[in-house]
Amino acid sequence: MTSRGGSALFSGFRVLGLYSNHVPHALRYHHKHREFYVVTSVGKCFHTYNVSRLGIVSVSNSLSEDISCLAADRMLVFAAAGRTISAFARNKEVVQRYHGHEQEVHLLLPLGDQLVSADVSGDVIVWDVQSAEIYQRLHFDPVTFDLSAMMHPSTYLNKVLLGSRQGPLQLWNLKTSKLLFSFSGWRCGVTVLEQSPAVDVVGVGTATGRIIIHNIRLDETLMSFTQDWGPITALAFRTDGAPVLASCSPQGHIAFWDLERRQMTSQLSHAHRGAVAGATFVHGEPMLVTNGGDNALRAWLMEEGGARLLRCRHGHSAPPTTIRHHGNDGKNILSAGLDGTLQSFSTVHERFNKNLGHGSINKKKEKKKKHGLKHEELRLPPITTFCSAPCRQSDWDSVVSCHRGRGSASTWNYQRCTVGSHHLRAPDCGPSSEATAVDITSCGNFAVIGWSCGGVGVFNLQSGLHRGSFREAHGGAVRGVATDLLNQLTVTVGSDWLLRFWRFKSKKLEHELQLPSSPSALCLHRESGMLALVLDDFSLLVVDMETRRVVRKFSGHSGKINDMAFSPDGRWLVSVSMDCTVRTWDLPSGSLVDCFLAGAAPVGVSLSPTGDFLATAHVDSLGVFLWTNRSLCGPVGLRPLPSDFQPSTEALPCARPDEEEEVMLLEDDDAFVSREQLGAELVTLSLLPESRWKTLLQLDAIKKRNKPTAPPAAPAAAPFFLPTIPGLTPQFNDTESLLQGHVLSSLLFFFQTHFSFVLVALPVSLLKGSGPSLVSMEISDLSAEGGVAFLQMIDSMLQSGRDFDLAHGYLALFLKTHLRTVSRDPVAMEMLLRLSTHLEQVWAELRVSFDQSLCLLTFAKSALL
Repeated sequence: MTSRGGSALFSGFRVLGLYSNHVPHALRYHHKHREFYVVTSVGKCFHTYNVSRLGIVSVSNSLSEDISCLAADRMLVFAAAGRTISAFARNKEVVQRYHGHEQEVHLLLPLGDQLVSADVSGDVIVWDVQSAEIYQRLHFDPVTFDLSAMMHPSTYLNKVLLGSRQGPLQLWNLKTSKLLFSFSGWRCGVTVLEQSPAVDVVGVGTATGRIIIHNIRLDETLMSFTQDWGPITALAFRTDGAPVLASCSPQGHIAFWDLERRQMTSQLSHAHRGAVAGATFVHGEPMLVTNGGDNALRAWLMEEGGARLLRCRHGHSAPPTTIRHHGNDGKNILSAGLDGTLQSFSTVHERFNKNLGHGSINKKKEKKKKHGLKHEELRLPPITTFCSAPCRQSDWDSVVSCHRGRGSASTWNYQRCTVGSHHLRAPDCGPSSEATAVDITSCGNFAVIGWSCGGVGVFNLQSGLHRGSFREAHGGAVRGVATDLLNQLTVTVGSDWLLRFWRFKSKKLEHELQLPSSPSALCLHRESGMLALVLDDFSLLVVDMETRRVVRKFSGHSGKINDMAFSPDGRWLVSVSMDCTVRTWDLPSGSLVDCFLAGAAPVGVSLSPTGDFLATAHVDSLGVFLWTNRSLCGPVGLRPLPSDFQPSTEALPCARPDEEEEVMLLEDDDAFVSREQLGAELVTLSLLPESRWKTLLQLDAIKKRNKPTAPPAAPAAAPFFLPTIPGLTPQFNDTESLLQGHVLSSLLFFFQTHFSFVLVALPVSLLKGSGPSLVSMEISDLSAEGGVAFLQMIDSMLQSGRDFDLAHGYLALFLKTHLRTVSRDPVAMEMLLRLSTHLEQVWAELRVSFDQSLCLLTFAKSALL
């Protein structure tokens, strides 16, 4: 028995069409990006989307269990999985874990520096977010007070309001662990608690569909509404000034209530296919964000007449069963699910996704909504199989599908993203026959459909007219049909264990082949003429269309084979089975070359026409999973695997942000900040404009050239009680505060300027914030003592290596102005000699660095590469 680690040929890349589940979302505001982000759970990890485009920007690391609830504050995202709570930074990395619950956590509430959590057994723990230590602990008996909702009333410091399934509410002080007040309730279980824009007023949703607007300070019910769709699953108040409350139901409907007129203003029917898990109004905007267990995340824009869908991200609400690549570029994947929808997922960007819809049995009835039909009764049943041909999709319908329990096949228009106008059904098929197999010719003009009665018919896709039948094609249900590249042959296979070859034009039988077992599906590689058959004995047969003989037989699956696909060159055959294996068979050698176990049984598989991606669909999973082909990136040694090979399990890939949407949400500073000084042997420039230091020696000429013809008007002076100091940026004079506690003679203060006074504290910062004229004036007004201090400042700048350009400019202006005075001062002359020596050393080191750089650049330019 041999084994190896994972797959040698395929590597997990990403998952498509996975957006949300039954866990309510969390909305947060990023202060640095000035944008709202919504966090949704998708099993063991969560996705972060920007509200402006609903584009995915981050995917968290996976947890050990499925996430049961989410919460977010300004810095962190909290996710509860089982009995453990994890804190995520940057929406991705786990930075803290909180252990202490003995049962599954189902409620989370961030509260400043604390986090409040509650489990199903009634334990409430208050955590310190930073240290993960337990701050307080409360326990409630589920028999008398089964905790079901939790919220923090606005402006109530350290207070939390708890709701129960028995109906009563309790207001607690978490700092003192004291019960402040108990509300009697309304004799029905509380499902939702939501803070309103008004202080002291909260919204209470109940299990009976009643909505109560209650003042908790006065313990007074202000108003109440009743929803006819069952329990309240979510509540949301508008915060942009309009007095509107949104309530959600398990049926997917949303009602909007006017709190001033105390009546329902509008409603959204079937906003989600199932219960609405969470609803939140974006702060200060007329936008409602909702998510549900139907794998959908939607943003609604509030208007006068109600709400309209603004943006949407949604996938299948039930697991997909059949997937096929559409087009020759391999960028789109058609997927049919148990929810009855046909969707197209783009491997490039989510904005290219398409939803072709459910399809309707009768469009007129769907539009009129008459005859007493329910919403679901107008839709087509789930798709069992389909086929697409993009060559004529701009002219007419390019997708044909078979539906569970329906005798007619439906056409779909990929360009318009809608169901087509044709329902294809052969006249010789009985009313109880079901369409079981379909194929579209390579030219895109005809569709070949097989039925459970054994009949096979040909239809024109442009007109939808019946163009002939293969008489008595099979004695049982047709399991598969296919046509060759030139529309010369048609191949059918049925439950009567027969594989038959027909002339497409004359509909005459040319050859038949007896199979060793009952077939369940077929797949034709038109370019090579290789036909693969799936048999009920868990084996695969490969038939040559030209010789009409079985050329390969593959055995190894231990479960029902669900699907198979050829590689673009026809060299490999990939099959998936209920034994959770994905096997790759090499046709030239007739051997198994790759095999791995998936985390769940795969039900569908498709290889892209370019060969770069393998797509799979799995049991109980709503997404389409992509695997990269490693052989396109480098050499992969594929050797025949032994018969006793034991495959290893490959984890299903998770979602990835799109390239242009990928933003690392760093809370502090996500940009790289270089150090002020890279090395002691280097010099750093000030990065100020050259005009701030290069023009210091030419200020007289500039002033003479720019002398105005008329005197400038004096600016409005600041109030007499707000003295200011000179500079580019106006600043108030705080000299008195700096002089507090010091005794200075009035004579010394009279001769010293403001620049001389602050020379010791912040001289460089003051000069950098001043303009050239002010710098020139301050340097010109320096006294003898100030001149020595100025030279000491220049020496300090040169030693540190910072502001190298400013130091030279300021020193040049100082020598131009005070050269005669300095020449008579021995202390200043000694300082100048030291500066001169230091400058020569610095420039010598810089010349060496310049020479090295020039030599390296010259070599790079002249080298023959």
